[in-house]
Amino acid sequence: MKKKTRRLQEAFDGTEYSVVLHEVRRVYGRGSNTVNALNGISMSFAPGTFTAVMGPSGSGKSTFLHCAAGLDRPTSGSVYIDGQPLAGLSERKLTELRRERIGFVFQSFNLLPALTVWQNVTLPQELDGRRVNRNAVRQVLDRVGLGGKHKSRPGELSGGQQQRVAIARALVARPAVIFADEPTGALDTQTAADVLELLREPVRTQGQTVVMVTHDPVAASYADQVVFLADGVLAGSLNAPTAEQVADRMTHLGARSRMTMAVTR
Repeated sequence: MKKKTRRLQEAFDGTEYSVVLHEVRRVYGRGSNTVNALNGISMSFAPGTFTAVMGPSGSGKSTFLHCAAGLDRPTSGSVYIDGQPLAGLSERKLTELRRERIGFVFQSFNLLPALTVWQNVTLPQELDGRRVNRNAVRQVLDRVGLGGKHKSRPGELSGGQQQRVAIARALVARPAVIFADEPTGALDTQTAADVLELLREPVRTQGQTVVMVTHDPVAASYADQVVFLADGVLAGSLNAPTAEQVADRMTHLGARSRMTMAVTR
């Protein structure tokens, strides 16, 4: 019993995991307009794991990512990043934590068109006043296949290459966790596969944590685990998922979600 209690405490105080959410709730609106986007979510993500988060439209995926990454504050509950509780941090301290311990990869790439590849990759470190490790930047650009493109600007690159720049930017500071929000949504099938392999690589070789929100069963099959959300609550998980298993589970969750909406109308 004592051992179980100690393990629970380690999970909740963030000492064993890269990301911990404990009883996280996010409520929008008031009265009859209240929406429970997250309704008591508890999850832990260990170092060296790649997790996909899925669910029907309106399941709370985006809200989950925003709360887990410190982009939004939960109404109640606790979030820890690499052992650091987010509650009580000022906006400045929260911004610093995101720059130092979190990497982001978004569907829209979020690159500055006037900057070169090199400048886009190093921008977070420059903003944080940290010295840029030029060797580390070169190594990361080589790893993502852009070693010869460091002087190019985003408009001179394909969509897949721009996403590689975003991944390089997320990797260069060696954050505890990388959050990816639909990272392959704007890419063709082969380019998407290449990007997903790039996201898996730091998990295998450096023990980093990747948490990816996606709607694509094929993308989810690259993860070690898929967790499913429905109506703001955890609705199950799959280990070592296949695309077929994920698609089947999503079909059932979608049917359940439509039934719930019909009942509540």
